[in-house]
This record gives sequence, C-alpha cells and structure tokens, in this order.
Amino acid sequence: MSEILAVATITILAVISPGGDFAIVTRNSYLHGQRCGLFTAIGIAAAVWIHVAYTLLGVSVILQQSAFLLNIVKLIGTAYLVTIGIQTYRHTESQNIQLDSHQASTSSGHLSAATAFKNGFMTNALNPKTTLFVLSIYSQVVSIDTSLIIQVAYGLFMSLAHLLWFTLVACILSHSRIREQLLQKQVLVNRIIGIVLGALGILLLLSSL
Repeated sequence: MSEILAVATITILAVISPGGDFAIVTRNSYLHGQRCGLFTAIGIAAAVWIHVAYTLLGVSVILQQSAFLLNIVKLIGTAYLVTIGIQTYRHTESQNIQLDSHQASTSSGHLSAATAFKNGFMTNALNPKTTLFVLSIYSQVVSIDTSLIIQVAYGLFMSLAHLLWFTLVACILSHSRIREQLLQKQVLVNRIIGIVLGALGILLLLSSL
C-alpha cells in the first residue's frame, strides 16, 4: 500500500508542476481552442507510454548508466523546446476574438487535431523531466518484487493523470471568457510562453553540460 501511495503522490506532484507540457497545452488551448487543447493533452498522455515502455523493457538501465546517452536525450529535448519557443514567440497573427461562446470553446484556428496531438506527443516524449520522473519511479519506488501487471498499472495511472490534468488545463484556458482575454493580449502571452519554453530548453542544455 505504501508503494501505491508513493507512486500516486509523486506522479500527481510531477504532473501538475510547470514545464514544457503545461506550456504547450496553454499555447494550443488559448490560440486554437478547446479541441486542439484536448488533442494536445491526449498526445502528452500517449507519450507517457514511451517512457514506461522503455523502462519496463530495461532500456532505462542503459540510460541510467550512460551519461552520454542521457545527455543526447536532453539535447534533443532542448532543441525541440527551443524551436517551439521561437515559433510561439514570433507568432503574432491576430485572430478574430469576436466569437460567441460556442465558437470560442470549439474553434481550432489553423491547427489541425493531428498537429495538436503531435505537439503534445513530441513535447512529452522528448521531455527529460518525464524521462527522469519515470526512471525514478521504477528504480527508486517500485520494488523488484512488484509484478509486471502492477507495474503496467502504474504506467496507466501516470498516463491517465497526465490526461486528466491537461484536459482540465485545456478546458479552463479555452473557456470563451478566458480565451478572449488572452487573445486580446495575444502577442504578450505568446512571447511569455515562448520565453518559458526557450528557458526550459536552455536549462536542459546547461544541465547536460
């Protein structure tokens, strides 16, 4: 029981802590509407299984023992975050904010559902924060005697926790009133999100060095 509580507590704290996932959901939700925000959240939840899969397959042992490979993962994650950050910072397209409540919550702008999913998936899959989080859960908290079924169940919980949290974030930020206020200050909000994403990438680079 103590193991379950530990996994649940650490997972919830890790999920709600600010990071690249939160920034990308924020960006897609207020710029492109609830639908894109939800598909971004689904992409993030799906990518969690990438980390769980390589951990259960034992690849995590290689990452833990090879600083070089772990740094490669961090560098790829850095490049992706910085790229998205620059794109967001430079995004100055003015969208029509005179939307009725239904349009404001469902409009997806110029971003397709597939692209929104890819944004979420790639951000999490290349996020060293999630890599280290999953590695620490399975190497430090989960007992070696824990059955494979239970370990897979932990992975399911991690994925669902990401899905539920970022679905909530997407719904809040795509709410007609909140979204309209954010769109009115679109350039400033984009620059803040872009700087946050870029800063996260730079911090990852510095940690690798």
